[in-house]
Amino acid sequence: MRREETFESLLAQRWSRRAMLVAGAAAGLGTSLSMAAAAGSAGGAGTSGAGRLRAIQPSRTDALLVAPGLRHDVVARWGDALWPDQAGMDAASLRDLGWLDAGAAAREERRFGTNCDAIAYFPLSGNSSRQGLLCVNHEYVTAELSFAGLPGSARERAAGRKAWIEAHPQSVPWMQATHGVSVMHVERGMRGWRMQPGGRYTRRVTAKTPCQIMGPARGAPLLQTGADPTGTVALGTFANCAGGKTPWGTYLTAEENIQDYFGGARSWAAERPDAATVQAHARWPLGESSAYGWEHVDPRFDMRREPREPLRHGWIVEIDPRDPTAAPRKRTALGRMAHEGANTVVAPDGRVAAYMGDDTKFEYVYKFVTRERFDPKQPAANRDLLDHGTLHVARFDASGRGEWLPLVHDEKGPLNSAAGFSSQADVVIKCRAAADLLGATPMDRPEDVEPSPLTGRVYIACTKNGDRDAQGRPGVDTANPRPQNDFGHVIELTEDGDDATATRFTWNVFLLAGDPRVPESRFLSRYEDVVPGRTARGDTYYAGYPDRSKVSPIACPDNLGFDPQGRLWIVTDAESGLLANNGCFVVPTSGPERGLLRQIASGPVGCEICGCEFTPDGSTLFLAIQHPGEGGTVDAPASHWPDGRGLPARSALVALTREDGTPL
Repeated sequence: MRREETFESLLAQRWSRRAMLVAGAAAGLGTSLSMAAAAGSAGGAGTSGAGRLRAIQPSRTDALLVAPGLRHDVVARWGDALWPDQAGMDAASLRDLGWLDAGAAAREERRFGTNCDAIAYFPLSGNSSRQGLLCVNHEYVTAELSFAGLPGSARERAAGRKAWIEAHPQSVPWMQATHGVSVMHVERGMRGWRMQPGGRYTRRVTAKTPCQIMGPARGAPLLQTGADPTGTVALGTFANCAGGKTPWGTYLTAEENIQDYFGGARSWAAERPDAATVQAHARWPLGESSAYGWEHVDPRFDMRREPREPLRHGWIVEIDPRDPTAAPRKRTALGRMAHEGANTVVAPDGRVAAYMGDDTKFEYVYKFVTRERFDPKQPAANRDLLDHGTLHVARFDASGRGEWLPLVHDEKGPLNSAAGFSSQADVVIKCRAAADLLGATPMDRPEDVEPSPLTGRVYIACTKNGDRDAQGRPGVDTANPRPQNDFGHVIELTEDGDDATATRFTWNVFLLAGDPRVPESRFLSRYEDVVPGRTARGDTYYAGYPDRSKVSPIACPDNLGFDPQGRLWIVTDAESGLLANNGCFVVPTSGPERGLLRQIASGPVGCEICGCEFTPDGSTLFLAIQHPGEGGTVDAPASHWPDGRGLPARSALVALTREDGTPL
């Protein structure tokens, strides 16, 4: 590696190569992905090394199990100190509430937060796969796994939440401190991956960190509050689910289930009927009581006091990992929704597309295309690239074709003042309502949407939806063929001309998740057999792969990732009783093993697995083990991972590598 090659120049080379490959990778694939899926022989990319990974069986063991030849390191656990002058949390301290004192929040602001989710790796020098920065977000607090003495029943906890919060007001600033994002320095040494406390880039972003509101909604009346009458600065980011990163080296974190954080909605609507604000909340309603009780201590989470505060959340947030002093930026041009993530690709003309899912039943898949082009030679020129461009929502047609519908304010078009959209700010704030009006396709909880770095094909994880046969709900369609989709599915999409800026595409179902071991269920190997309404709950389809005995069962695909070889990695978020513990899986997307899905890791009891981030050389896979022990409490743990010794469980970040150090 030449010394003069900076991180920015290497990153530009990588993304330029990706754009070139996207432009030409599918030349021999044909125009119909449905035909390619049925044939299962798209050829070339994605097959190298696939057979080296041996599948493991589903498990209910309270441990992180990995495939033969692999090992894992626990890189950071909830409560680990990010600075050397701060003591870490001892899991044993959770057995009572002695730790929850007036200084708890200040300590938590200097520790790795709870319920880690999206991961992004940034080399510290060159293209290093042994030393870098990790950005990791922290989605939410699981109260029963954090606070001793809470009732075991969720109903009892909800009934007593207000009284408990008022008796322990210091719990609210502590919960706000454990949300957000951790930026930390990690290194791979002789003993594996370790987090290095301190360092010039180490940072914590919390639910109180000032964030700049950028893009078309900046300063909009609907984002103005008593605390911020300018509508330009929001406090904090929370409910951060999946994420992504940009070609210019920044981290994107996605605000998802913000409806869980605000209370007093019905009381406000009854007492202070502000018509414009009521309309803005219509497609993302809020409840009278929040899931966490913050409104009982912090007025900005009480809608009776700040009814527009929730509209300042539910955005994609951009963070520069190399500038700890820079305020996070909420990129409103990408729309307000229950964002699962934002994964980017450079198009052949240099513009950047960001793919996103709205993780709620019957919501939509989105794509944002920048107006300007990515400039790899001038990183500063890309600083606000995500503030200008066109947001689109997907319509999946029965023919296997589809269209990206532009969400653009236009007085002559459907998104006009008469329809309740007086500006582009209204369109992005009321993004769901605008998508309704354009006729987008309601999906089965679209989560991660990930473009392949080699082929440019885009993969959409639809986690589950058991309500398509419910009265008053949308019925099945070709993109969501199961009336009871408890196991979820993955869609494969190819942009016209292999151009991420295209407005038309071809699509097919890549995977119908489930358990092929069940003999009475159908294992479909022909794509034409995946028929809406005739595809039962237990039917499975693995991209046309013909042998049910060789594929692993899988339920509820959630986050997605790609290794440098082009193989698709899938992690899951299923209820524990559906199959077994959640896991991590790998599947080639082309070649003779297309659809041969293998489970390579099984998580501890009660967890979901998140993340799927590789180092540049593909030798390390970072995963987030979220809420291990869900279903138990601090007093009666269902899991003791990762500390063991009978201690309460903690979420943690792990690194998977081969024992011999070669790429996975």
